[in-house]
Amino acid sequence: MADAVATDASLVDDPEISSEYRTVNGVRLHVVTAGDKDDPPVVLLHGFPEFWYGWHRSIEPLVEAGYRVLVPDQRGYNRSEKPEDTRAYRASELSGDIVGLIASTERDSAHVVGHDWGAAIAWDVSLRHPDSVDRLGILNVTHPVVFKQTLTSNPRQMLKSWYVFFFQIPWMPEWFHRRGNFRPLVWGLRSSKPGTFTETDLDRYRAAWDRERGVTGMVNWYRALFQHPEDPPRERVEAPTLVIWGERDTYLLSKMAPESIEYCEDGRLERIPEGTHWVHHEHPK
Repeated sequence: MADAVATDASLVDDPEISSEYRTVNGVRLHVVTAGDKDDPPVVLLHGFPEFWYGWHRSIEPLVEAGYRVLVPDQRGYNRSEKPEDTRAYRASELSGDIVGLIASTERDSAHVVGHDWGAAIAWDVSLRHPDSVDRLGILNVTHPVVFKQTLTSNPRQMLKSWYVFFFQIPWMPEWFHRRGNFRPLVWGLRSSKPGTFTETDLDRYRAAWDRERGVTGMVNWYRALFQHPEDPPRERVEAPTLVIWGERDTYLLSKMAPESIEYCEDGRLERIPEGTHWVHHEHPK
């Protein structure tokens, strides 16, 4: 399927939006780009189990608003390189990819926006490389200190995060997620508002997951989280921060959203009452 269904910038059918490959931080990333190179850059970071396509509704509006947009497949996903060693998926490496991507624009900093795991890395970049972030946008993921404290003390969050523990098992998560034409991964996306993901969308996701080591690359992010944990060097976020939170998230407790803002020097929380974890798909405007 990976060869039959495109997973590059041709999915958006806009000649002004293109696919590039950039080697940054020692890894080759597939990056979808759009906009004038002289405009301020915005980096959009997808989460699990998506790829750059998760942001396809956001690219044109941001270009029209005067930004240069870069949307990478993060390492381990879709068309980007998928290192075998789980150490390659440590937080410092994943953040290093984004800092390198920003540097490839010949700018010192960029606006960084992330959802799910992409938001976790956006938080990490802001804490590990604060000079690289102009403004920070976070969708439905908590500040790392808040998540760690809640995961280790709140049984409800432990139950919601059961899959994080399951992913630590060798080979079984890959087998589980590939069964039934990736039925478990599709089920995860369908925890969104009905109709959010079309069958065409799901075929595109299946094509990305079906690439060589496609599922292993994604799962290795979770394995590195436990096997090679790395705390950032600070807890306070200096960059102006907007946290957008879909209140019907089935994976994370909503109480963690305002707690995360407390770690921001200049933070704001916008709640979307009808939004789920997939809020940027359901409410792209």
